[in-house]
Amino acid sequence: MKWSVPKIWNGGDVWILGGGPSVIEQFEIPADVVQSVTSKLSPPSSYSEHLSFLHDKHVIGINIAYLIGDWMDMIFFGDGSFLDEHAKLLRVHPAIKVSSAPVTDRIEWIKYMLRERSKPRGISTRPDMVAWNQNSGAAAISVAVHAGAKRIFLLGFDMKLKADAQHWHSEYRTAGVKARALPFNRHLQGFPFIAADAKRLGVEIFNVCPESAIPDFKKVTLKEVKSWL
Repeated sequence: MKWSVPKIWNGGDVWILGGGPSVIEQFEIPADVVQSVTSKLSPPSSYSEHLSFLHDKHVIGINIAYLIGDWMDMIFFGDGSFLDEHAKLLRVHPAIKVSSAPVTDRIEWIKYMLRERSKPRGISTRPDMVAWNQNSGAAAISVAVHAGAKRIFLLGFDMKLKADAQHWHSEYRTAGVKARALPFNRHLQGFPFIAADAKRLGVEIFNVCPESAIPDFKKVTLKEVKSWL
C-alpha cells in the first residue's frame, strides 16, 4: 500500500536504531546477555530492558531491530528478501511497517514508499518517497524527516566491521561462519549528501556512535545525549 508520511512527529526527536555493535556499548548491555543473544540462546528481546531509555521516544527500528521490543513506533526495511523469514512476526508487530522494497507494493499491512530515482542520495523532500542511499538505515532518515523530525539520533550506524562483529546480533549468520563485511564503502557514499540536505532543511543529525566510520555528523555518546535532553 503506497504511503505518504504524515507529520506525526512534527518538530520532535526521532531515534533510528540500526544494527551496528556500538548499540551494545552505548547501552552498556551486560556481556552475559550479549553472549546469550549472539549465541541465539536468548531472543533479541533480552536487550529490551537495557534500552528502556528509548521506550518513550519516537523510534524507527531498522530490519531485525523489531525483534527487540513492541515499543518501537516504526520498522523500516528496504530489502524484499527480509520478508522471506520475517513476514509472520513482522505482521503482528504493533509498529508501523514501512518499506521501499518493490515486492511490498501490494502488501496491505506494509506502508510502501518509492525510491526517488532522481535523488538516489540525500534526503527526499517528497513525503511518499525515500532517497535510498544504498542502505535501509540511511533511507529511513528520509522517513524521519517526512514525519517532521527536527533532531535525529542515529544508533548502531557503525558502518564498519569491528573484530568479527558487524551487528549487535547474529541473526544473519550461520553458526561457525565468520561475518562477511558488508559493502560499507558503498553505504557510506550517501551520508555527505544527507548531511548537506539536513542542513538545508534545518534538521540536526547526531551519530550516537563515537567510533562510527561516518564522518558527516556530530558524534556523541549516549551519556552526552542524556545530559542535555
